[in-house]
Order: sequence, then C-alpha cells, then structure tokens
Amino acid sequence: MTQLTLEKFTAADFADYRQLVGNAEVMAMITERALPEHEARADFDKLLANNALHPLFGSFKVRDAAGRFLGLGKLTLESADSREAELGYMLLPEYWGKGWGGRIAAQLLALAQTQALDGIFAIIDPANVASRKILTKQGFVHREYKDFDGLPGEILYRKTVGENT
Repeated sequence: MTQLTLEKFTAADFADYRQLVGNAEVMAMITERALPEHEARADFDKLLANNALHPLFGSFKVRDAAGRFLGLGKLTLESADSREAELGYMLLPEYWGKGWGGRIAAQLLALAQTQALDGIFAIIDPANVASRKILTKQGFVHREYKDFDGLPGEILYRKTVGENT
C-alpha cells in the first residue's frame, strides 16, 4: 500500500472539505445527509479555528503518495489544555474498504502518543460496522451510546500513555 500524508487543512482547502461533506454517501453515517454549502462553510470555519488551538492537533487532509485527496483525518482538542482528544476520519467512497481508515487511525494514534493525553475518544454511528472494526483493532472499547442532535451515536474510548504523561 502506498504512503499517506496528513497535513492540516488551511483556508485554501475548502473545496476538498466540501467534496467530503457534500457527499451523501460519506455523510450517511455522520449527519445522515450531505451538507449544503453554507453549513459546510460554517463547519469549515470551526475546523480552522480548532486547527489553531495546538500545533500538532487538528483536522488533516489525507493524501496518497501521488497527492490524491482521500479524505480527512482528525485528532482534535476541545481546548488548548484538553487532556482528551477526539479521533475521526472520513474517506471518499472510492477509498473505502482498502485499509486507509485503519492507517489514518494508526498514524493519528502515533501522534497522540507523543503528547500528554489521558485518552482518546471516537464517535461513530452504532451501525457503522467498518469504523467500529477499525477502532477496536486500535484498542478502543465501548464507553456509551448517546444521542447527538437526534442522531444515534456510540462513543468508543482508548486510554493513552504519551511520552509526556
């Protein structure tokens, strides 16, 4: 499998972000609908603000060795001094089922291990068997089911032991 690169989204990357969140297949187990442009723009502005919280954490464009945009990987903090991070990923449908999700998760977890975090959580649709499999292979365990703005969610959690803890 070819190499992948993770690089933080910048203001110039809205088209890539919109390609993901505007895709009904990608969003089926996230919001259950593609986002219209105004919602995508508002969410992207929040993503950029979150990217500014910490030099290593944030939302990343995922590209393969040829530079093709595959999707998004995120390891985000709620605030600059958070002790837990949220891990997530979205891939364009043509890259599903090819091991990219697991590789993104592993790369983000390796980054998390270099920081002083107590743990990492991920939120998935309980019906998303593929994401559950990726996360449990990476050591995540079920924490709770929760309603997210009327949508079903499952929170999975993994303790981390970073170099600085």
